[in-house]
Amino acid sequence: MNQLLELKNITAGYEGKPILQQVNFSIHEGDFIGVIGPNGGGKTTLLKVILGLLKPFSGEVIYHAPKHNLFGYLPQNSQFDRYFPISVTETVMSGLLSEKGLCRPYTRADRRKATELLRKYGMADYLSRPIGELSGGQMQRVFLCRAIISSPRILILDEPTTYVDSNFEKEFYPILQELNRTMSIVMVSHDLGTICSYVKTIACVNRGLHYHNSNLITPEQLEAYHCPIELITHGKVPHRVLGEHANL
Repeated sequence: MNQLLELKNITAGYEGKPILQQVNFSIHEGDFIGVIGPNGGGKTTLLKVILGLLKPFSGEVIYHAPKHNLFGYLPQNSQFDRYFPISVTETVMSGLLSEKGLCRPYTRADRRKATELLRKYGMADYLSRPIGELSGGQMQRVFLCRAIISSPRILILDEPTTYVDSNFEKEFYPILQELNRTMSIVMVSHDLGTICSYVKTIACVNRGLHYHNSNLITPEQLEAYHCPIELITHGKVPHRVLGEHANL
């Protein structure tokens, strides 16, 4: 598959303090990568570097595809003013601003596409509702629609099921599998037992990055990667809870 983006020897962090060190990572067409690791290990920092929101201290971010509409992004917490007078449909259409700019009005086609996405993901009854009136799970549905309305080549998800209601959570991963037919996906999650059934490969992030070219990973491999997360699941996948390990 064609390479879309490459990180080479990236060291990045905040206020001069490195969080990630000497990271090498690539995203190809058709990838569905689960990013796991402990809190504070650098998962969100990795996403910010990929998205161009954080300039690394050293290393290089290489884009092998045009940056225009390259990314769709669903952050863990979408910050917004609940009293801002914007509807659900307008919120979804705001995902087109990068290609339209601030001065070009939305078209009927834009509104139709937003409406189709909202109906597809269970929000047909809320098209004109103020965004501030929605529950957390409903908002995540809307923000997912906003993230994909521009048909990005790479969809970035940071703990996307944090605020998802139980009904939508059952639908969420099959939705991602369907989206993966047309876009690459990079998803941060603590739910290793679930994502192993859906992602294609796994990246363990704890100051460094260890890429595992499979959707199956054992406790022994996690321990070798200094990745002290919980591996709790059922069925044929081996499971155990790992103790704390020193950071790299």
